[in-house]
Amino acid sequence: MLNIRNIAVIAHVDHGKTTLIDAFIKQSHIFRENEEEMNQTTLLDSNELERERGITILAKNISVSYKGTKINIIDTPGHSDFGGEVERTLGMADGALLIVDAQEGPMPQTRFVLKRAFELDLKVIVVINKIDKPYANIPLTEQKVANLFLELATRDDQLEYPTLYSVSKMGKVFNTPPSDFNQPGNVIPLLDKIMEYIPAPKNEIEGTFKMLVSSLDHNPHLGRICVGKIFRGTVKPGQKVILLGEQTKAAQIDKVYVSQGLHRVEVPEASAGDIVAITGLSEAIIGQTVSTLGDTEALPSAKISEPTLHITLGPNTSPFCGREGEFTTARQVEERLRRELQTNLSMKMEKQDSGKYKVSGKGELHLSVLLETLRREGFEMEVGKPEVIYKTIDGKKCEPIEEVTIIAPQEYLGTITQEMGKRLGNLIKMDPINEQEMEFTYKMPTRTILGLRSLLMTATKGTVVFNSVFLDYEPVGPMLPKMRRGALIATDTGVALSYGLQAAQERGVTFVDPGEPIYEGQIIGMNSKEEDISVNAAKGKKLTNMRASATDTSSALVPPIKYSLEQCLDFLESDELLEITPKSLRLRKKYLTEIERRRHRDEIKNVY
Repeated sequence: MLNIRNIAVIAHVDHGKTTLIDAFIKQSHIFRENEEEMNQTTLLDSNELERERGITILAKNISVSYKGTKINIIDTPGHSDFGGEVERTLGMADGALLIVDAQEGPMPQTRFVLKRAFELDLKVIVVINKIDKPYANIPLTEQKVANLFLELATRDDQLEYPTLYSVSKMGKVFNTPPSDFNQPGNVIPLLDKIMEYIPAPKNEIEGTFKMLVSSLDHNPHLGRICVGKIFRGTVKPGQKVILLGEQTKAAQIDKVYVSQGLHRVEVPEASAGDIVAITGLSEAIIGQTVSTLGDTEALPSAKISEPTLHITLGPNTSPFCGREGEFTTARQVEERLRRELQTNLSMKMEKQDSGKYKVSGKGELHLSVLLETLRREGFEMEVGKPEVIYKTIDGKKCEPIEEVTIIAPQEYLGTITQEMGKRLGNLIKMDPINEQEMEFTYKMPTRTILGLRSLLMTATKGTVVFNSVFLDYEPVGPMLPKMRRGALIATDTGVALSYGLQAAQERGVTFVDPGEPIYEGQIIGMNSKEEDISVNAAKGKKLTNMRASATDTSSALVPPIKYSLEQCLDFLESDELLEITPKSLRLRKKYLTEIERRRHRDEIKNVY
């Protein structure tokens, strides 16, 4: 165990965790110089969605060797919506690297992950990253980090921490801030500091085997793979164990793997303190204890924070159901959601009387990543408007409250202040970060944040940095008025035609192209006024044998607006659904025909 170090890399989103780990991997000579990986970035973000979005979604662990010591490195997500990944994997570490952006300083998620690290009694090394940014302010960032440690530390010794300085994209770490970023450098100072400051695991090699399952993986040949840190004893292939949970089950370990670089290698034995992956435990779930026969004392599992948002999800019921997806039935959707619950601990699911499922998550991004994953796997489904989860506390109905941090150019000060005022935002502080940017901190209900990120992105031409973190539950505040204008609803099923769309664009903006199939009740655009309007976008121009200069002229159509999955969720009102298929996203009314909408008019009025 003296030759092992287990360290988690924690930070706010986009502060450079994965890029710094790239430098660890490449400089530890895991690959030859001519291998393809040496020219790639974000090596650990192997998931397709992670690469597209530029964020880490799933926690992963690798290992590097330095001076005869194996350093297990756990890369964790930085976005607060994936805090459950952080909470369940930090228990495998004995220390943490806290990465902080030299320009932005500590952000909401920095506070969250540092608090969790202190609760688990981890030794923390601070790395001030991106010191080459034009507005990097190292002394101010150091002061903010010191204030954060002072606020969160529970013991005096937690206030003593080493600080290093890095430019992760160059793979350089310095003990003191350099005067020239182009001077030679590498990650050796950080590896040395890990060896010096992070303790070796304090687990007991003597005694019966015991391990907490912190993560699950799957291999088509090996089946379920359980990942965790050995708490005590040693483990070998063929060893008989028990799974401790609601029901104690006997099992036998098939193979034992440890990390070596980016890969897992099979070993004949592994001892306490190391992070291992074991196969043969087909019924194991995250949070269970794997123990030796006769030892029924379970290890404490990580406490996962509760979800704050839910959506109603069910199989697709639109007229186009089954045309574009492979999995369309309620049974297939339910089976897939139950598989997701085994690894996604922050997510909850509840079957409703209607046959649909109430899926709860940590935020919009958390839920939209699930929906995008299902979509790419071939599922067809429909989802309702995201809604917050209310709680009754001391007899009062309470709602989740979040702290919102916004960084934007000073020219958008009025835009941000006006929009946040509309959404019941309570300004906590407003500080200039540098000559061009301002930082705003607001406290506001989760329900008023829905759709705010994409709206501010548009209003600030993509320059805003928007982050939020859950604070607490407070009594429900005043209700918001409807924030969106009315919808343009198709009256006929058919193909959208230029003539019909031209008439629709006289009333607002459209979402569909000419030649695109549409159905009655589908939302094909947004009205310029508050009320919904029905339009016949499938209407064609009547042909005659008369030719006149005035009758055949036509104006060019304005290109339609194409929303992303998140923007579609933000668009929804309570009487609307989003149809999701592998090829299309279609907004629609819950009740497709005009007669049905009139019949349920009172129900629709009550939801606003």
